[in-house]
Amino acid sequence: METGAGQAVWRADEDEISLLDLALVLVKRKKLIFWMTFGLAFLVAVYSLVTPKIYRAETRLLPPKSAGFDQAALLDIATGGAASALAGKTPGDLYVGIAKGRTVLDKVIERFKLQEVYKQDNMDRARKALSDNLEAKADLKTGIISIAVLDKDPVRAAAVANGFVDALKEVTSGLAISEAAQKRLYYETQIKDVQAALQKSEEELKRYQERTGIQEAGSQTGALVGALASLRAQITAKEVQLRALRAYATGQNPEVKKVQNELSALYGQLEKLEAGQGSERDPLNPEGGMPKARLEYMRLLREAKFNEYLYGLLQKQYEMAKLGEVKDAAVIQVIDTAVPPQVRFKPKRTLMVLLAAVLGFFLSVFTAFFLEFLENARRDPESAAKLEAFKRYARITRDDFTLRRGVRP
Repeated sequence: METGAGQAVWRADEDEISLLDLALVLVKRKKLIFWMTFGLAFLVAVYSLVTPKIYRAETRLLPPKSAGFDQAALLDIATGGAASALAGKTPGDLYVGIAKGRTVLDKVIERFKLQEVYKQDNMDRARKALSDNLEAKADLKTGIISIAVLDKDPVRAAAVANGFVDALKEVTSGLAISEAAQKRLYYETQIKDVQAALQKSEEELKRYQERTGIQEAGSQTGALVGALASLRAQITAKEVQLRALRAYATGQNPEVKKVQNELSALYGQLEKLEAGQGSERDPLNPEGGMPKARLEYMRLLREAKFNEYLYGLLQKQYEMAKLGEVKDAAVIQVIDTAVPPQVRFKPKRTLMVLLAAVLGFFLSVFTAFFLEFLENARRDPESAAKLEAFKRYARITRDDFTLRRGVRP
């Protein structure tokens, strides 16, 4: 028991001596610790004073609550195909991606002559500099977009932040963001194709009439031609409408199902109209008794009537899409306009000096113990020999870079 108690006392004395040794090192080299801590803090303080002030101006936006559009496809257009990661996210993420895109950045650079401000000799570097000074993000809970710009000039920082809003509105106004806008663009393409086909079929019919002298089809045949052309035009128009819907909607969409049912009904009407004629017979000439010239005229007339009806139907759908686009227009609303900040954003001088002081203190303590270690090592013959050997091997000489004779690398 006495032995154990003596060992405990000895360990306590040893720990106490060790702590005293540590404290002794710190007190012994207190000047080093003080001057290193103070010196580093002083240098950082001077640096923070000479560093230019940076101001941060922020504007906040409320994005349109648009739904049902392909965000990734739209961002590919606006940002050069680098937005696939944003698919399935909120409309706020969509507009943030567009704001960070090359098109918006270039408009802002050109408007405020930022290439001269950043002193960059080409647009790529100016675009990189502006991106480094841009903060754009969307709040996950509210969806509100924040666009902040850092600049040495507080007035310019606010102007550039508001300029991003203007550029964003300009770019998005030319993109098919809403469903109606996508429909409108799709119908524009289809109408151009049908219009060209209509002009071609009318010209062919006119030339054929001039060559053959046939001017009319007769009341009964003409009515049949009109009915067939109208029905087939309705079917084609519904198919176009269905393709337009599938560009942004799935097969479970109620509108898609509605158009599919209407298309099936139209196909049923066409089958009834052609019933009894046989798969190889033409409804316009069921008995095969019509002269060849008149039969060709009827087919040209049917083609012209088909394109005419189809053009009219697509025009109606196009006008409806335009009205829907106006109704569902994507309007970006500004909640807070950026104003010139009165307080600098950085450098944060107090924080910088405190961090420098803490870092300087730890570095000085480490240096103090390292110097103490070297001093103790020189007093101990064995440690001194090892230290000298370390210095000798650590020294770099010309021989270290010369291959000795007979020694391969």
